[in-house]
Amino acid sequence: MIKMVNVSKVYQGEVKVRALSHINLQIDRGEFVFIVGPSGAGKSTLTRLIIREELPTSGQIIVGGRSLPRLKEREVPLLRRKIGFIFQDFRLLMERTVYENVAFAMEAIEIPRSTVRERVPAVLEMVGLKDKMSMYPHELSGGQQQRVCIARAVVNDPLIIIADEPTGNLDPDNSWDIMRILAAINKRGTTIITATHDREMVDKMKRRVIALSDGEIVRDEERGTYRNEA
Repeated sequence: MIKMVNVSKVYQGEVKVRALSHINLQIDRGEFVFIVGPSGAGKSTLTRLIIREELPTSGQIIVGGRSLPRLKEREVPLLRRKIGFIFQDFRLLMERTVYENVAFAMEAIEIPRSTVRERVPAVLEMVGLKDKMSMYPHELSGGQQQRVCIARAVVNDPLIIIADEPTGNLDPDNSWDIMRILAAINKRGTTIITATHDREMVDKMKRRVIALSDGEIVRDEERGTYRNEA
């Protein structure tokens, strides 16, 4: 599903910043992976490379059998249709209803209206918000807004979901609800990649953990914890 071979990323400027160094990584279809590490470790750069918001300075990145550095610009939107993204700060359209926020993700890629009308309520029901379809984001709690983000991310049935600190602005109860929803989506075969600082959640979930430090992978464990206790 995702493969990185000797990937490095250097940001050019007055001072060069090496964000990632010689990353070798493979994530198979249907995995649930936590990316952990301190601020500045390279987590965000890693996720931006996967969705081709950034290109590597060196090395190869393959997603779904396609080489991202070799991908033509006109092919990038097709790649991103296969990837759902969940943001820490929600990034909802405040002037649109819950239904309209989720529908927008389908309308943007010109899905027929009949399919939108069928699919959006089903996805909102999955995340427990079918009764909130006509409400606006400001009328929802933080946990409910994040559920809208999840619905928006999954409505086009992506192969991969990347979640950037999905519980960062939530209390523990809402955080656990969000992770349960992501785990249920993962059971359906969707690959989940979650960049997080949520130590307790990582320790509870017992999924694969890839730890970054100073742009390098320092640990990659199946059923891992936030911090290696060995």
